[in-house]
Amino acid sequence: MAATNWVIDLEHSEIHFKIRHLLISNITGAFTIFSGKMINPEHDVFEGSSFSIKVDVYSVNTNNVERDEHLKSEDFFDADKYPEVRFDSTSFEHIEGDNYELKGDLTLKGITKPVILDVLFGGQAKDGFGNDRAGFEINGEIDRNDFNIHSPEVDEAGGILFGEDIKIHANIQYIHEK
Repeated sequence: MAATNWVIDLEHSEIHFKIRHLLISNITGAFTIFSGKMINPEHDVFEGSSFSIKVDVYSVNTNNVERDEHLKSEDFFDADKYPEVRFDSTSFEHIEGDNYELKGDLTLKGITKPVILDVLFGGQAKDGFGNDRAGFEINGEIDRNDFNIHSPEVDEAGGILFGEDIKIHANIQYIHEK
């Protein structure tokens, strides 16, 4: 069979992140606008698929308008200069059961670094309109220093404001592009 193309269904997908704040709790945020494609070698075969995802940095949402604006600033994402985060896969390998390993290049603030993400294949189904869908849960972690995401490193009392690791969690549902 020939390769098949899939697109992200934004209404049934989400991308979240977490970072330690004051090293005592996590701040959780999301990006609400993103798009992407998956191309798999055969319709029902996902190993070897390629993935590309684009994230609109301006869509960052932590349920705090002031913090969201600060995250868009030069201290963090520098959205005016780098309005998009991009992920392009380099491999997608089956590990066992529904577990896969997704390797790729993450571009954030103009810096591209390789990342490895854990993927749980949620399954494949037809919706009420006869469209084929496939779901994936994606988890990983990046070091914010690798992407030049810095802010003042200490608070007024000399305590560290943010952890270095950013946890990424996404639930992505693809719909087969006919």
